[in-house]
Amino acid sequence: MRSSPADRIVFDLDDTLYLERDFAFSGFAAVGHWVEARHGVPGFAAMCRALFDSPHRPAIFDEALRRTGLTDRQTVGELVGIYRDHDPRIALCPDAARYLDRRGGMFGLITDGPDRMQRNKIAALGLSRHFDQIIPTGQWGAGFGKPHPRAFQEIEAAAPDRRCVYVADNPRKDFVTPNRMGWITVQICRPGRVHLVSPPDRAHAAQRVIETFDQLDAALSAD
Repeated sequence: MRSSPADRIVFDLDDTLYLERDFAFSGFAAVGHWVEARHGVPGFAAMCRALFDSPHRPAIFDEALRRTGLTDRQTVGELVGIYRDHDPRIALCPDAARYLDRRGGMFGLITDGPDRMQRNKIAALGLSRHFDQIIPTGQWGAGFGKPHPRAFQEIEAAAPDRRCVYVADNPRKDFVTPNRMGWITVQICRPGRVHLVSPPDRAHAAQRVIETFDQLDAALSAD
């Protein structure tokens, strides 16, 4: 079973098309090389990776600097800048690559995060050959990330009379707005995803749930 060619399928980016932890580990490697070159301290990237699945994740660089004794010699802000601006070494999840290649159409993308960081990811993944409408909400500044409707409204305006579909991972912010707008919403629950969260209420829940894009067409064909 396949989704209808009339569908306007729109994807999230992080933990939807690729694993966000892969970007994090790529960023840690870039930061680690910089820390070693500047301070002569090896192993910073490995320390960050070890902290990623710990309670220290929200402040990884603070904790890694503390453990390496660099707190008074290095600012977290500089490390965050290196992390965000590096050229990432990431790849599409195999099922995402299969789906995009097999279906052969053009898709939409809505993604939150700093504009340059998200555009670096988009370039690294080579998404321009599959996507004709790419919206990093960070291009508009603070306040326009999901669940703000602006990005969804732009997709709708460019796709009149088509059924819009949003495929994403985070029920805290991804689905409440497209649900309200009458879209079909699909949550992909990838092993290894960062946001292991439940929807706060029914309005935030996706209408359909899958574990791989190999299930997406069947999910969209379901009544």
